Amino acid sequence: MADHQFLLDLLGGIALLVFATRMVKTGILRAYENALRTLLRRATATRIGALAAGVAAAAALQSSTAAGLLTASFAERGLVTLSAGLAVMLGADVGSTLVVQVMSVNLAALAPVLLVVGVLAFLDGRRPRVRQIGRVIVGLALMILSLKMIVAASGPARGSAAFDAVIAGVGGDVLLTVVFAAAATWMVHSSVAMVLLFMSLAASGAVPVPVALALTLGANVGSGMIPLGLTAGSGPSVRRILWGNFGFRVAGAAAAAALLPWIGPVLGSTGLSPAAQVALAHTGFNLLLAAVFLPVTGPVADLLVRLVPEPVVAPSPSRPLHLDDDLLDRPGLALGAATRELMRLADMVEAMLREAIVAFEPDGAVSRASIASQDTAIDELQEEIKLYLTRLTRGPLGEAEARRAFDLVVFTTNLEHVGDVIDKSLLPLAEKMRRRHVAFSDSGWREIREMHRTVLEQMRLALTVFVTQDTAMARDLIARKDEIRSREREAIALHLERLRAGTPASIETSAVHLDVIRDLKRIAAHVAVVAHPILEQAGLIGGSRLKSA
Repeated sequence: MADHQFLLDLLGGIALLVFATRMVKTGILRAYENALRTLLRRATATRIGALAAGVAAAAALQSSTAAGLLTASFAERGLVTLSAGLAVMLGADVGSTLVVQVMSVNLAALAPVLLVVGVLAFLDGRRPRVRQIGRVIVGLALMILSLKMIVAASGPARGSAAFDAVIAGVGGDVLLTVVFAAAATWMVHSSVAMVLLFMSLAASGAVPVPVALALTLGANVGSGMIPLGLTAGSGPSVRRILWGNFGFRVAGAAAAAALLPWIGPVLGSTGLSPAAQVALAHTGFNLLLAAVFLPVTGPVADLLVRLVPEPVVAPSPSRPLHLDDDLLDRPGLALGAATRELMRLADMVEAMLREAIVAFEPDGAVSRASIASQDTAIDELQEEIKLYLTRLTRGPLGEAEARRAFDLVVFTTNLEHVGDVIDKSLLPLAEKMRRRHVAFSDSGWREIREMHRTVLEQMRLALTVFVTQDTAMARDLIARKDEIRSREREAIALHLERLRAGTPASIETSAVHLDVIRDLKRIAAHVAVVAHPILEQAGLIGGSRLKSA
């Protein structure tokens, strides 16, 4: 029962320490975040300035992680170079040790005074910054009290068989000790809190100083792991800085662990208290890291660029491949580029139409999200084409060139309308059928498939007509449009016959069936528009379909 009580007291002290550390960090960020951002942004012109900025930011925040995340946010926007970011992280690691140095002194008598002053300032709701400063002061007082709790709780632990067994198991292997402390630091997300804990355990005699030193090395490694987890989805510019900092800490910890048998006696000969020895080792470790790695941040940055390259991103379908602004002063070439881009757009729309019919099959594997992404790419590409043609028409154009530009805009717009019909009408109809678990009748499905095939052919013919400007094919395109209109009427009549005959599948899918036929006819009408200007210019079509009286 005594073992359980000391463990509960110890965990309570640790929890209060972690909470108090974060309380201080929160108060500083809320009161001075903009000032810290400005400091980091302005001081990164040189490596020494970046190192000093990291020291100041981490000392204020009592967290190298928080300073690292601020630096990462600048790196992501290109405001900090990789070399400067690595220097800031080295400084931040030094800055976070300063609070450990302060706490290595017995400040227990200050805790009540800090609590009174901090609470009074926190209750001052008129001035937000004073309120946050009060939060910081209360956090410092709670840190002092938590350390006192840990020392008081860990004192009896020296006589606990369970605690002695744990320390013997962990402390018998330096590598295991470092890994254990790194994992614990990552879990609590505060290296300052963990180092203060190890200082307290050493001060109470619960943990030998050599073991506390190994645990402190682990806390330093763990502090490099924390921001890696918090920025897992960030880009290469952020990950390079944080992986570089983590590499510094692992390399330094490996070297220091090998030298621990000599470091321990040297610290013991200073006559300092166990807690002060741990604090001194912690600060010395980070100062040495800065001294060793600051001069080589440039070469390390070059290495990190090779190790963490920019991701290879497939070109977006919506990105124009042929639209070149340098051609705008040569209208013929610019119109050719726009025509090639329109052919790409037409291929995308055709692929979308081919896939759409699969969605109506009972085991259709077409994803609505996939179709929707294609429609978005089509919308963006057609917008790029129209903007390009708009810029072209601002310059001097001949009559034929102006007419061609206009026809390109019209056909581009109609292709975008086809994508909308597929995404916003045909696909929802297919989803409705899946939700209701119904299917077309065999004869109805054959009619829809046949009409879909005819519309696909119509789209291919329309693109050929647009490119060749062939009058005979333009006439054929209009004739096929009329044929599709006749097929629509025929399909509706056959569907009504099945309804009168009481065909169950036709009754269940009647509304969807008619809507699909209507949408396919709309698509055919959109693509047939390309033939109208060709036939008008040839005098083969009038402005109205009405016969004269």
